[in-house]
Amino acid sequence: MSRIGNRPIEVPEGVTVTFGDNNFVTVKGPKGELENQFNEEMKFEQEGNTITVVRPSESKEHRSIHGTTRSVLDNMVVGVSKGFEKSLELIGVGYRAQLQGKKLVLNVGYSHPVEFTPEDGIEIEVPENTKVIVRGNNKERVGALASNIRQVRPPEPYKGKGIRYVGEYVRRKEGKTGK
Repeated sequence: MSRIGNRPIEVPEGVTVTFGDNNFVTVKGPKGELENQFNEEMKFEQEGNTITVVRPSESKEHRSIHGTTRSVLDNMVVGVSKGFEKSLELIGVGYRAQLQGKKLVLNVGYSHPVEFTPEDGIEIEVPENTKVIVRGNNKERVGALASNIRQVRPPEPYKGKGIRYVGEYVRRKEGKTGK
């Protein structure tokens, strides 16, 4: 029994969900438009402003994609209505971030600056030179860009320097002991 797959999806006002041929779903809202091709065997039932995902049988394949289908569709609805954001912080002496146009430029201890250019629909904000906020309507692309930024200099366990998510706990290790 899929607990996530059986939960209904609430569609807020201003968001329209269109089901096309072969389960091609288009979701339009104030923050943009998202499209996705779902498994053709899954069924969507829309009553008013709620959508439920129904699996055709109790086979292992259908049970395994039931909750995933529901979660992806719910993330599309939330993305076009509210959007998603990931916040990162730079910790280290001389580590800083800045925007040059739409491009993010990171100075994190390398001999060269590291640059990121966001895709369409993704925006990067730098409120202060040690914080970076990635915003967009597609949860997967926002998380992937934030992860790529973090991979430039992941936090190290001895001094805690690096790029980390806001609120991320980095387990610290004890260094060498001198004689």
